Amino acid sequence: MTFTLDSAAQDLLFREAHTANTFSAEPVSEEQIQAIYDLIKFAPTAFNQSPLRIVLVRSAEARERLVPLMAEGNQAKTAAAPLVAILAADNEFHEELPALLPHFPQAKDLFFSERPVREQSATLNGALQAGYFILGIRAAGLAAGPMTGFDFAGVQKEFLDDDHTPLMIINIGKPGEDAFYPRSPRLSFEQAVQTV
Repeated sequence: MTFTLDSAAQDLLFREAHTANTFSAEPVSEEQIQAIYDLIKFAPTAFNQSPLRIVLVRSAEARERLVPLMAEGNQAKTAAAPLVAILAADNEFHEELPALLPHFPQAKDLFFSERPVREQSATLNGALQAGYFILGIRAAGLAAGPMTGFDFAGVQKEFLDDDHTPLMIINIGKPGEDAFYPRSPRLSFEQAVQTV
């Protein structure tokens, strides 16, 4: 099959992309992150709810607060990464729905008046946007190191509030020396896909 995306782009986004564990000292600029966000904000979400919120950890003070909340194996790489992003789901995303879904503003109250419904929807759709964010990082020629090994309650308390649920933390930058572990196996088409 021929893809519209050329082979080099497929490699950059998928086949050759790895989770990075070390990073060079080259900084990641605000302009780069803004360009990434301006690309990935078009990820599909139910009712265009767009619940993903991103906290960029740039300052030394913020990094000192974050690193102890990481699992032991994630602390050194988080301390050394040029940029760290905390990805969270906004459980009050429904407040933005009248602007994000102008043709159906009543969706805010019709579907999302109850907090448990919002939390479930925000987590699912925020995770979908997080996947796009990783692809956006790769499209910018940077490497992503997504992690779920951290103290979720601690990160929420230290960097977020009760209305935001942490999803993952991503180290971002140019890959450093020995940045990638060998590629782990993946399931084959036959193992993962069923036709009914």
